[in-house]
Amino acid sequence: MICGARLPARFWGAVLLVGALCIGAPRATLAGHESPFYPSFYPQEIRIEALDPAAARAGWSKARVHVYVGDDPFSGSPTPADAAAVLRLHSFLVLTFDGASGRQGSGSAGERNRCADAGRIVAALAPGGADFFMHPYPVTPYHADYLQHFDLAQLARAQFKRGGAEGSAVRMRAKGALAQSLVPARWRAQGSEWDDTLEEIDLDRLAREHGISIAGWSGPPWAKQGWFHAYRLLAGHPQDGAAHKASDAAGRRLLTGEYRDPTERVNLERMLVSTLVAGCGRMVVGYRVKREHFNSEYSVGVENIAFDSQSGFDSPVFARTVKLKDFPWNGWLRVGVQGEAKAACEAAIAGVSRRATQ
Repeated sequence: MICGARLPARFWGAVLLVGALCIGAPRATLAGHESPFYPSFYPQEIRIEALDPAAARAGWSKARVHVYVGDDPFSGSPTPADAAAVLRLHSFLVLTFDGASGRQGSGSAGERNRCADAGRIVAALAPGGADFFMHPYPVTPYHADYLQHFDLAQLARAQFKRGGAEGSAVRMRAKGALAQSLVPARWRAQGSEWDDTLEEIDLDRLAREHGISIAGWSGPPWAKQGWFHAYRLLAGHPQDGAAHKASDAAGRRLLTGEYRDPTERVNLERMLVSTLVAGCGRMVVGYRVKREHFNSEYSVGVENIAFDSQSGFDSPVFARTVKLKDFPWNGWLRVGVQGEAKAACEAAIAGVSRRATQ
């Protein structure tokens, strides 16, 4: 390091020459055309309109609808290339041995008979449509706790593996369109006597029966967990005294938080579901998903789509993340809802929209 030394004149001449060259050098320039594509981070207004599926389909190409919450508007017709779909859990297909004949018997022998009948029934059911999945375990891939039950679900799948033989005939009562489409015609009960019931129970019905919400706007933290759905679907159906007492105690501890740590909680959840499915008094045969569409067109569509695995677009995460594609600043997001728009959903989405513009 040189401190206080006098630099030669030729040094300063070189510095001045370099500076002049830098000042006079031409700068890189860009074309004067502005981008025709302006991404918008939040819509300034969310318009919710009650639309039936036919009206949503008719207005799709005119960007009347960015998002549709309801039945598939393109069912039975070609789906437009810019109509992207997300899947959410819609319902469970449940088999209940509730016949008055009592042909399965009671005690351990009754449990063996019920499980054997359940295996024959699962093997005989029709495949169902593209939205139905055979899954003989109450915790599904659309539950956040599915990984904690994955091995148990695989064991159940192996136990009730579908086969080609129908086995011995049973008298089945089919409730709902899905169940009726799956039950062999010769097995359908005639009159007022049956051996078992196959029915579809959707998440909305399950929530209403127990006074909770699955839409993500309110409710206890475990309202959408697989173990909780299993508890509400299967508890109270034929079990011996010890099994009933064990499942009731485990369910109560989970609902009230009576466990020391996450490990104990997971073990309780697994034990609860294993106890509930053991006797085959009632079993989940499979589940059905629902498709909800959003407009993904390059210019007038939406992006940054987030949704809930059970409530779909009727969720805070959707309203807080969705972006319009082609507005200079902010624009209007158009949401079509089948039937009457829910007041609670409308108020919550409108609140998010107002906050985004403040």
